[in-house]
Amino acid sequence: MYSKDVMEHFMHPRNVGEMADADGVGEVGNPVCGDIMWIYIKVKDDRIEDIKFKTLGCAAAIATSSKVTELAKGKTLDEALNMSNRQIVDSLGGLPPVKIHCSLLAIDGLKEAVYDFLNKKGRPVSEKLEKEHRRINAEKREIEAHTHDDR
Repeated sequence: MYSKDVMEHFMHPRNVGEMADADGVGEVGNPVCGDIMWIYIKVKDDRIEDIKFKTLGCAAAIATSSKVTELAKGKTLDEALNMSNRQIVDSLGGLPPVKIHCSLLAIDGLKEAVYDFLNKKGRPVSEKLEKEHRRINAEKREIEAHTHDDR
């Protein structure tokens, strides 16, 4: 059973859509459940000025994507990178244990968008963010391998 806040963000998600002129785009997916999400950010003075998402997934995936965009908007890049999936889950009034991975996916999408922005601008990427990027890309390759196996 989902909380009232999860249902609100699922039925009326905030910041939905693609951003053609995004400064950074994060694409992530989960090989187990098949959820895929894109997080788009517009950055000004190292602050997330605008943020949007597109998610193909369950109610929890859509709700956590919506909540991440709501919480990250206006934050500095460092503040956004320090957001946790626990913060997302708590702000939504909880998630069923089997759906916690959705909050991880949303946070990973945000991290990937920041990583993409930093790379495009030729700015240094912290060792921690680089490690997260490698982990996320390994998961992305796993998804692609599963997709090709199903053909």
